Amino acid sequence: MRPRFVLSLSGTVLLFASSLFLAAPPAAAAAATGNYVALGDSYSSGEGTGDYIGSAGSCNRSLHAYPALWASAHSPASFAFVACSGATTADVIDKQLSSVNSATTLVSISVGGNDAGFASAMQTCVLNGTNACLTAVNNSKNFATSKLPALLDQVYAGIRNRAPSARVVVLGYPHLYKIGGSCTFGISDTSRNAINGAADTIDSVIAGRAGAAGFAFGDVRPVFTDHEICSSDWWLNSTRVIVHESYHPNATGHANGYLPTFSARA
Repeated sequence: MRPRFVLSLSGTVLLFASSLFLAAPPAAAAAATGNYVALGDSYSSGEGTGDYIGSAGSCNRSLHAYPALWASAHSPASFAFVACSGATTADVIDKQLSSVNSATTLVSISVGGNDAGFASAMQTCVLNGTNACLTAVNNSKNFATSKLPALLDQVYAGIRNRAPSARVVVLGYPHLYKIGGSCTFGISDTSRNAINGAADTIDSVIAGRAGAAGFAFGDVRPVFTDHEICSSDWWLNSTRVIVHESYHPNATGHANGYLPTFSARA
């Protein structure tokens, strides 16, 4: 799916991560001797950081993504980095869950935005104006509340069945825009506010189903506050020439936003 999730729907970073987690909580330190599997979509693979492992057009995994930063700082006994840009819940089940097993002690995952069709909704918002944007965003929100819960339940049950004792941390999605911020061009603030509202809806659904499964939920919205697009310090990409990197966290967003949110719950 191009652009990849928008909510699938950029030597200093590693040094920062290492120093940040000298004071990591006991739960994170305990996981360092275990086996870590990173599942999910582009917000876990690191698309948007501009520096990827492997060939172009692959899963766009990056060493600047929060799973790789955490593994570099904590040196788990094993690290399976299988998150993939564009992944849906079905993709996680069909292509990623095989990396999880009874020896797995820690799992991270972000997924759900691609199922809700948020990439195409963002494209509509950028290309077709406010009214079309509001319709597309509402369609994504309706999917999130009506159909996404059952899809997430399947993924979470699959993780728990394969790794009964693992610590599982489910990451959400940030608001993309600072409303009333510095942007004087692009889509309207009405559209930007609707897009942020969709993030709230999707995060609410994800948090509820993660809690029902007994998993920890990492809400990244607070830490991204004042670092959205149109703020004075963006941790997210706006529209880019490399289209699939648009509306994803940049390397700073992973290091300063996703990494501490995950580490506090790992």
